[in-house]
Amino acid sequence: MPKILVVGATRGLGEALAKQYASAGNQVYGTARSTSAPQESASFPITWIGNVDVSTESAGKTITDSLKGVQLDTVIITAGYFGKESFDEPNFEAEVQMYKISSIGPVFIVHHLVKAGLLKKGSKVILVSSESGSIALRHESEGGGMFGHHASKTALNMVGKLLSLDLKDKGIAVGLVHPGFMRTEMTKSVGFDKFWDAGGAVTPDEAAASLREFVDNKFDISLTGQYWAPRGPG
Repeated sequence: MPKILVVGATRGLGEALAKQYASAGNQVYGTARSTSAPQESASFPITWIGNVDVSTESAGKTITDSLKGVQLDTVIITAGYFGKESFDEPNFEAEVQMYKISSIGPVFIVHHLVKAGLLKKGSKVILVSSESGSIALRHESEGGGMFGHHASKTALNMVGKLLSLDLKDKGIAVGLVHPGFMRTEMTKSVGFDKFWDAGGAVTPDEAAASLREFVDNKFDISLTGQYWAPRGPG
Protein backbone atom coordinates (compact mmCIF):
# COMPACT_ATOMS: atom_id res chain seq x y z
CA MET A 1 0.00 0.00 0.00
CA PRO A 2 1.55 3.35 -1.06
CA LYS A 3 2.25 5.72 1.82
CA ILE A 4 1.43 9.36 1.20
CA LEU A 5 2.22 12.38 3.39
CA VAL A 6 0.25 15.58 2.77
CA VAL A 7 1.65 18.60 4.60
CA GLY A 8 -1.14 21.11 5.10
CA ALA A 9 -4.07 18.70 4.82
CA THR A 10 -6.85 20.46 6.71
CA ARG A 11 -8.34 22.61 3.97
CA GLY A 12 -8.29 23.49 0.30
CA LEU A 13 -6.08 21.46 -2.02
CA GLY A 14 -4.35 19.60 0.81
CA GLU A 15 -7.64 18.42 2.27
CA ALA A 16 -8.87 17.28 -1.15
CA LEU A 17 -5.63 15.39 -1.83
CA ALA A 18 -5.67 13.62 1.53
CA LYS A 19 -9.28 12.53 1.10
CA GLN A 20 -8.79 11.36 -2.47
CA TYR A 21 -5.64 9.40 -1.70
CA ALA A 22 -7.29 7.81 1.34
CA SER A 23 -10.40 6.89 -0.67
CA ALA A 24 -8.18 5.23 -3.28
CA GLY A 25 -6.77 2.82 -0.67
CA ASN A 26 -3.47 4.51 0.15
CA GLN A 27 -2.04 4.90 3.64
CA VAL A 28 -2.36 8.64 4.14
CA TYR A 29 -0.70 10.84 6.74
CA GLY A 30 -1.87 14.44 7.03
CA THR A 31 -0.50 17.32 9.05
CA ALA A 32 -2.52 19.91 10.95
CA ARG A 33 -1.54 22.95 12.97
CA SER A 34 -4.02 22.01 15.70
CA THR A 35 -3.71 19.06 18.05
CA SER A 36 -6.85 17.29 16.85
CA ALA A 37 -8.03 15.96 13.50
CA PRO A 38 -10.43 18.22 11.57
CA GLN A 39 -14.08 17.17 11.87
CA GLU A 40 -14.56 17.45 8.10
CA SER A 41 -12.14 14.57 7.53
CA ALA A 42 -13.13 12.38 10.48
CA SER A 43 -14.78 9.75 8.28
CA PHE A 44 -11.67 9.25 6.15
CA PRO A 45 -8.86 6.81 7.09
CA ILE A 46 -6.21 9.48 7.52
CA THR A 47 -3.52 9.34 10.21
CA TRP A 48 -3.17 12.85 11.57
CA ILE A 49 0.01 14.51 12.80
CA GLY A 50 -0.83 17.55 14.92
CA ASN A 51 1.08 20.61 16.05
CA VAL A 52 2.79 21.03 12.69
CA ASP A 53 3.34 24.69 11.90
CA VAL A 54 5.30 24.89 8.66
CA SER A 55 6.49 28.39 9.52
CA THR A 56 8.53 27.02 12.43
CA GLU A 57 11.87 25.22 12.40
CA SER A 58 10.45 22.36 14.49
CA ALA A 59 7.86 21.28 11.91
CA GLY A 60 10.11 18.73 10.24
CA LYS A 61 11.13 17.06 13.48
CA THR A 62 7.54 16.96 14.69
CA ILE A 63 6.63 15.08 11.52
CA THR A 64 9.54 12.64 11.63
CA ASP A 65 9.01 11.89 15.32
CA SER A 66 5.48 10.79 14.44
CA LEU A 67 6.52 8.68 11.46
CA LYS A 68 9.40 6.61 12.82
CA GLY A 69 9.94 3.53 10.70
CA VAL A 70 7.58 4.66 7.91
CA GLN A 71 8.89 4.63 4.35
CA LEU A 72 7.06 7.31 2.38
CA ASP A 73 6.36 6.97 -1.31
CA THR A 74 5.08 10.49 -1.92
CA VAL A 75 5.27 13.73 0.04
CA ILE A 76 3.14 16.67 -1.08
CA ILE A 77 3.73 20.01 0.64
CA THR A 78 0.67 22.18 0.07
CA ALA A 79 0.76 24.47 3.10
CA GLY A 80 0.40 28.10 2.13
CA TYR A 81 -0.61 31.57 3.24
CA PHE A 82 -1.77 34.52 1.14
CA GLY A 83 -1.61 37.91 2.84
CA LYS A 84 -3.14 40.77 0.88
CA GLU A 85 -0.89 43.79 0.35
CA SER A 86 -0.14 46.55 -2.13
CA PHE A 87 2.64 49.02 -2.83
CA ASP A 88 0.78 51.62 -0.77
CA GLU A 89 0.14 49.17 2.07
CA PRO A 90 2.91 46.54 2.28
CA ASN A 91 2.84 44.21 5.28
CA PHE A 92 6.22 43.26 6.71
CA GLU A 93 4.99 40.57 9.12
CA ALA A 94 2.75 38.99 6.47
CA GLU A 95 5.59 38.89 3.96
CA VAL A 96 7.93 37.19 6.43
CA GLN A 97 5.22 34.64 7.23
CA MET A 98 4.63 33.89 3.55
CA TYR A 99 8.32 33.31 2.94
CA LYS A 100 8.62 31.06 5.99
CA ILE A 101 5.66 28.91 4.94
CA SER A 102 6.22 28.80 1.18
CA SER A 103 9.97 28.71 0.70
CA ILE A 104 11.81 28.22 4.01
CA GLY A 105 9.69 25.60 5.77
CA PRO A 106 9.85 23.06 2.90
CA VAL A 107 13.66 22.98 3.10
CA PHE A 108 13.62 21.93 6.74
CA ILE A 109 10.78 19.45 6.32
CA VAL A 110 12.48 17.67 3.43
CA HIS A 111 15.82 17.78 5.29
CA HIS A 112 14.35 16.03 8.32
CA LEU A 113 12.49 13.45 6.22
CA VAL A 114 15.67 12.49 4.37
CA LYS A 115 17.92 12.46 7.43
CA ALA A 116 15.39 10.32 9.31
CA GLY A 117 15.40 7.77 6.49
CA LEU A 118 11.72 8.23 5.67
CA LEU A 119 12.39 8.88 1.99
CA LYS A 120 13.95 6.21 -0.20
CA LYS A 121 15.04 5.66 -3.77
CA GLY A 122 11.93 6.15 -5.88
CA SER A 123 10.22 8.49 -3.41
CA LYS A 124 8.63 11.65 -4.77
CA VAL A 125 8.52 15.10 -3.18
CA ILE A 126 6.00 17.52 -4.64
CA LEU A 127 6.13 21.21 -3.76
CA VAL A 128 2.91 23.04 -4.61
CA SER A 129 3.93 26.31 -6.20
CA SER A 130 1.97 28.78 -8.31
CA GLU A 131 2.00 30.42 -11.70
CA SER A 132 2.01 33.68 -9.74
CA GLY A 133 5.67 33.03 -8.98
CA SER A 134 6.68 33.14 -12.64
CA ILE A 135 8.64 36.24 -13.63
CA ALA A 136 8.30 35.48 -17.34
CA LEU A 137 4.51 35.12 -17.19
CA ARG A 138 3.89 38.26 -15.12
CA HIS A 139 2.11 40.72 -17.41
CA GLU A 140 1.84 44.48 -17.07
CA SER A 141 -1.95 44.23 -17.19
CA GLU A 142 -1.89 42.26 -13.91
CA GLY A 143 -0.16 45.09 -12.09
CA GLY A 144 2.08 44.85 -9.06
CA GLY A 145 1.47 44.31 -5.37
CA MET A 146 1.00 41.00 -3.54
CA PHE A 147 4.79 40.97 -3.08
CA GLY A 148 5.06 38.34 -0.37
CA HIS A 149 2.85 35.71 -1.97
CA HIS A 150 4.16 35.96 -5.51
CA ALA A 151 7.83 36.35 -4.62
CA SER A 152 7.76 33.57 -2.03
CA LYS A 153 6.50 31.23 -4.77
CA THR A 154 9.38 32.36 -6.98
CA ALA A 155 11.72 31.50 -4.12
CA LEU A 156 10.01 28.13 -3.71
CA ASN A 157 10.73 27.33 -7.36
CA MET A 158 14.45 27.81 -6.74
CA VAL A 159 14.23 25.81 -3.50
CA GLY A 160 12.69 22.93 -5.44
CA LYS A 161 15.42 23.08 -8.08
CA LEU A 162 18.17 23.06 -5.46
CA LEU A 163 16.57 20.20 -3.52
CA SER A 164 16.32 18.20 -6.73
CA LEU A 165 20.08 18.56 -7.23
CA ASP A 166 20.78 17.57 -3.64
CA LEU A 167 18.55 14.48 -3.79
CA LYS A 168 19.01 13.21 -7.35
CA ASP A 169 21.84 10.84 -6.44
CA LYS A 170 19.60 9.36 -3.73
CA GLY A 171 16.95 8.61 -6.37
CA ILE A 172 14.44 10.99 -4.77
CA ALA A 173 12.52 13.08 -7.30
CA VAL A 174 11.48 16.65 -6.49
CA GLY A 175 8.76 18.32 -8.53
CA LEU A 176 7.21 21.77 -8.55
CA VAL A 177 3.58 22.06 -9.61
CA HIS A 178 1.04 24.75 -10.33
CA PRO A 179 -2.29 23.07 -9.49
CA GLY A 180 -4.42 25.69 -11.23
CA PHE A 181 -6.39 28.74 -10.13
CA MET A 182 -8.71 27.48 -7.39
CA ARG A 183 -11.96 28.49 -5.73
CA THR A 184 -10.69 28.47 -2.16
CA GLU A 185 -11.05 30.55 0.95
CA MET A 186 -7.44 31.62 0.41
CA THR A 187 -8.07 33.22 -2.99
CA LYS A 188 -11.38 34.64 -1.76
CA SER A 189 -9.69 36.25 1.24
CA VAL A 190 -7.62 38.51 -1.04
CA GLY A 191 -10.53 39.38 -3.33
CA PHE A 192 -9.64 37.01 -6.15
CA ASP A 193 -13.10 35.45 -6.10
CA LYS A 194 -14.15 38.19 -8.53
CA PHE A 195 -11.84 36.54 -11.07
CA TRP A 196 -13.03 32.96 -10.49
CA ASP A 197 -15.41 32.74 -13.43
CA ALA A 198 -13.36 34.70 -15.95
CA GLY A 199 -10.18 32.92 -14.87
CA GLY A 200 -11.66 29.43 -15.09
CA ALA A 201 -11.03 28.70 -11.42
CA VAL A 202 -11.58 25.09 -10.42
CA THR A 203 -12.55 23.46 -7.13
CA PRO A 204 -9.88 21.91 -4.89
CA ASP A 205 -11.31 18.48 -5.75
CA GLU A 206 -10.80 19.08 -9.46
CA ALA A 207 -7.27 20.40 -8.94
CA ALA A 208 -6.42 17.47 -6.66
CA ALA A 209 -7.61 14.91 -9.21
CA SER A 210 -5.41 16.28 -11.99
CA LEU A 211 -2.46 16.68 -9.63
CA ARG A 212 -2.78 13.07 -8.45
CA GLU A 213 -2.91 11.83 -12.03
CA PHE A 214 0.29 13.67 -12.83
CA VAL A 215 2.17 12.65 -9.68
CA ASP A 216 1.13 9.01 -9.73
CA ASN A 217 1.35 8.26 -13.44
CA LYS A 218 3.72 10.73 -15.08
CA PHE A 219 6.18 12.20 -12.60
CA ASP A 220 9.42 10.36 -11.84
CA ILE A 221 13.14 10.98 -11.43
CA SER A 222 13.52 11.82 -15.13
CA LEU A 223 11.45 14.96 -14.53
CA THR A 224 13.05 15.99 -11.24
CA GLY A 225 13.73 19.68 -10.69
CA GLN A 226 11.19 20.80 -13.26
CA TYR A 227 8.10 22.98 -12.96
CA TRP A 228 4.81 21.56 -14.15
CA ALA A 229 1.23 22.75 -14.58
CA PRO A 230 -0.87 19.56 -14.97
CA ARG A 231 -3.98 21.60 -15.80
CA GLY A 232 -2.11 24.05 -18.02
CA PRO A 233 -1.60 27.77 -17.32
CA GLY A 234 -4.17 29.77 -15.39
